[in-house]
Amino acid sequence: MRPIKTRPSRSTAAVPARDKSIKQRLREHLAACQPPAITEAVWKDLLGRFAPVSESYLRELLRATGLPFHQPCAGILQHGFEELEESLRAMGLIYAEAVTAGARERARYCRRQVIAAKSRAKFLAAGSRASPEKRTQKEEMVQWMLVWLEDPGVFPAWVEARKRTLKAGPEACPAF
Repeated sequence: MRPIKTRPSRSTAAVPARDKSIKQRLREHLAACQPPAITEAVWKDLLGRFAPVSESYLRELLRATGLPFHQPCAGILQHGFEELEESLRAMGLIYAEAVTAGARERARYCRRQVIAAKSRAKFLAAGSRASPEKRTQKEEMVQWMLVWLEDPGVFPAWVEARKRTLKAGPEACPAF
C-alpha cells in the first residue's frame, strides 16, 4: 500500500503560528530582539511583521512596554493637556525637519497622526457618555490640534498664549 499523503499540522508548518495573539507574538519578538527604543525603523519592521495590525493597536501595545517611543511613530498622546502639548511640539519638530529635507511622505505622515488624534478627540467629545468636563477638555484639545494643523510652526507660541489665557480665566477674554 502507498502511504496516505497528509498535510502538515498547523503547529509544524513553516509559517508563523497564528494561534497566538498579536500581543503575545509582539512580547516574544521584543524579548528576542530587545530594541532599546521604538524608532522609525523598529516601527516599520513591526508594522510589516504583524500586518494587518492597526497602527493604533500596535502603538497601544508598545506604549505598555515602557520602551521609549520616537516621533512620528509615537503618535499624539491626549490623556491630558501637558501630554498633548509635548506630543504636538515633538511632532512639530519632526514635521519641520521633513519639510526642510523635502521628505513629503514623512511630513504627510506627521499630519495624518495629528488628524487622526483630532478625529479621536472629536469622537470622544461627542460621545453620549462623556461628562461635561471631559467634553470641554476634548473640545479644547481639538482646537489645539486645529492650530497645529493650520501652522505647526505657530503652535508653540500660540499654546503658550493660550495657556496664559486659560489660567487667567474667562474674564480675561471679554466678548466683542
